[in-house]
Amino acid sequence: MAHILARKQADGSIRYTAVVRIRNGQQILHREAKTFSLRAHAEKWAKHREVALEDPSSLLRQNNQPRTLRSLIRWYIDGFGKISGWQRSKQAQLEFLERHSMSKCNALALTAQQLIRHVQTRRAEGAGPATVSNDLTWIGVVLRAARGLQAILVRPEIAQEARAACRELRLIRKSRRRERRPTTQELGKLTEYFMRRDGRAKIPMLDIMQFAIESARRESEICRLEWSDNDDQSHTGIVRDAKHPRDKEGNHRRFKLTPEAWAIVEHQPRTSSYIFPYNPKSICAAFTRACHLLGIINLHFHDLRHEATSRFFERGYLIHEVPQFTLHESWNELKRYTNLRAENVRDIPAQPTNVIPFPERGDPTTTTPRAAAAGQSAPRGPQR
Repeated sequence: MAHILARKQADGSIRYTAVVRIRNGQQILHREAKTFSLRAHAEKWAKHREVALEDPSSLLRQNNQPRTLRSLIRWYIDGFGKISGWQRSKQAQLEFLERHSMSKCNALALTAQQLIRHVQTRRAEGAGPATVSNDLTWIGVVLRAARGLQAILVRPEIAQEARAACRELRLIRKSRRRERRPTTQELGKLTEYFMRRDGRAKIPMLDIMQFAIESARRESEICRLEWSDNDDQSHTGIVRDAKHPRDKEGNHRRFKLTPEAWAIVEHQPRTSSYIFPYNPKSICAAFTRACHLLGIINLHFHDLRHEATSRFFERGYLIHEVPQFTLHESWNELKRYTNLRAENVRDIPAQPTNVIPFPERGDPTTTTPRAAAAGQSAPRGPQR
């Protein structure tokens, strides 16, 4: 039962504290209090809380220790980062959310409305719709893990509720299909730059750039290729732990190398068990720095994978052959990396046919195809 305590303040005013207790015999299961300036307000709040706490789930939620979203994100990173071995993009996004002011809120009381306001704020700050959509994805992942493993009474479904509302408001959407391919001029500039640079640098960026274009390998895959996995007879190699949404660990896949890619591999010195024993972050940084110095805008190292995939089709490989190079598992994924250029599409001559050409209009002496097939001539004027 609730009771009201009246306390006189130093200035002579009276404050009213409403105290709500839930008992089981002599044991107090729950206790909370709130102070008001008016007794009527205190009584109204006490009655409302008594009704709300009659629901056992509400009482259990109240008894859970307050946990901030920030603490749950840190628990998720520390507990599963090394075990799952996720990519650095996921790690960076989780750490960003951990630092964000929104993560200070109580995870037990988190609502879909708060997430929608977070999306609005992020969009106003300049974040893209696909980037903010990822925020909702990772928040939902953390909440599901906390509820399933720690039995914390959070509500993972609020992430889906917020996502549905944000889609209708056009605040979020899927990432746009990237179609950026380097031009011939841009590749020429990069080639000249890396030829001058590689003589005094540790990483042979010219070989790595050309190998990426010929093999369609990601920078992380290039740095994991091993000499022992190469097959001299079939000109193939193996990508160990190939990227996969669920089963990356142990997903070793053999891929085909073009003659040009194989020649680049054979040109590398055998100083390590890896063909390209370099840090993938350093490769990306060197490529980005070169583009900046050369004035090449909006070109990423990963765009070379788009270039390679498109070249395979332009070279004449069929749709079932290209995945043997790129290791795409479905046409939908392969299609995202295929950005053909109209000027590179080969010309296929038309095959001769037996179709009878239609006569030009206004020629009364020409036999129509239908009449010719019947052995008759076309009528020369309207019949009466």
